[in-house]
Amino acid sequence: MITRIVKMHFTPDSVDEFLNVLHEHLEKIRGFPGCLGVEVLQDINNPQIIMTYSHWVTPDDLEAYRHSELFKLVWTKTKILFLKKAEAWSLRSIH
Repeated sequence: MITRIVKMHFTPDSVDEFLNVLHEHLEKIRGFPGCLGVEVLQDINNPQIIMTYSHWVTPDDLEAYRHSELFKLVWTKTKILFLKKAEAWSLRSIH
């Protein structure tokens, strides 16, 4: 299993817009082949910081999503709302 963590910093006035974009597409992302689930977390001290934790069966499943039209659609609407560049990690459990 692969876990993908993406940390995003949004401008103060764009958090709600991002949440609307996410709400519109989240079930499609969760239903993407190889996706085991997606969690969306918001920093309790800075609501402009939102992270997504997604779980994938294999690295190839994650890459298929990252090259899909669904990802391109969501990412195009999301990245214009950033305060700064997103950070992302792909991780595997070692125990």
